[in-house]
Amino acid sequence: MNLKKTLYIFLLLFFITEGLLANANEKLYNKIDLFGEVLEKVKDEYVDEIDQSDVMDSAINGVLQSLDPYSAYMSPELFKSMQTESKGEFGGLGIEIGMEAGVVKVIAPIADTPAEKAGIKAGDYIVRINDEQVQGKSLMEAVKLMRGPVGSSIELTVRRRNVKKSLTFNIKRQIIEVKSVEAKLLGNKKNIGYVRLKSFNENSDKQFFKKIRNFESGNKLIGYIIDLRNNPGGLLSQAISITDFFLNDGEIVSTKGRKVSETRKFFARMGDGVKGKPVVVLINNGSASASEIFAGALKDHKRAIIIGENSYGKGSVQSVIPLQNGGGIRLTISKYYLPSGKSISEVGVSPDIIVKESGENFLINTESDNQLNYAIRLFQS
Repeated sequence: MNLKKTLYIFLLLFFITEGLLANANEKLYNKIDLFGEVLEKVKDEYVDEIDQSDVMDSAINGVLQSLDPYSAYMSPELFKSMQTESKGEFGGLGIEIGMEAGVVKVIAPIADTPAEKAGIKAGDYIVRINDEQVQGKSLMEAVKLMRGPVGSSIELTVRRRNVKKSLTFNIKRQIIEVKSVEAKLLGNKKNIGYVRLKSFNENSDKQFFKKIRNFESGNKLIGYIIDLRNNPGGLLSQAISITDFFLNDGEIVSTKGRKVSETRKFFARMGDGVKGKPVVVLINNGSASASEIFAGALKDHKRAIIIGENSYGKGSVQSVIPLQNGGGIRLTISKYYLPSGKSISEVGVSPDIIVKESGENFLINTESDNQLNYAIRLFQS
């Protein structure tokens, strides 16, 4: 297939997506000719010789990233490696990232991973990976740069809000095994069930329910603290399943998209798994996506008190769509809405009680974890 024909098909798909075909055929053809002319000029005149395949990949990425920060193209190699992440085991640093104004932004470091232990925080902007400037690169290009052999080191340079100088972190890549649930008893009388939910992968609900069942058998608990801080989200089905566990009835979340099939409502089934015991949910700026569905639904139903800081504000649903070349695209297909009808896109879930983090880490039972200590005191007051 020649370059002109490839460009025609590519731009035809783009303009269909953008809804520009109606009464605009001439404009479409002019844009295709212009794009082809630009690419030919780059090939012939640019200071360095270019790989046209790479340029076309960048063009595809440009289309997707013009839509929103979460849509992106994945090469066959990257697509294959990304498929393992939702299963709870993958290689890398342990951070969930997105794009903001052309810059790679950390949504959240995953708990107990090299990135979190090194000090990467939600809201950090990654400006350099080793010696490569990140600005101008696609999200998936940044992901590719951060991946590498297990045991190898990488240097990330980040900018952090309210910090004048850039920060540099040397991190060693590891196999990331996401054990998404951690639990223990807290309080003076060990009568508060604490569950830290680190992600919503395909095994999260089973792990979560098992921990709760263990708590409920033989312990006289007065309530639960569900910790969603730095939980970047994951599978929508898992968010619905775990939220349903605490509700007797009512809407959990709704999704709205262009297709009728993407416009759905999800409701809780009868039966509160903790029999109405009080629930406190901890959130912060690194609580995103599925975490916000859980926290937002329990807040709207007045089933839990939300403590901490405003959540990230990722209110869209992405579908991973395979392509013929073995690669894939991650495409936003719908937005989700809380039971109140509100969207959390770019807004997030606001806590009922604002408690700012006072320390660099908030591992359980550390003196610096003022948010958790506040939640414990709430039960004991």
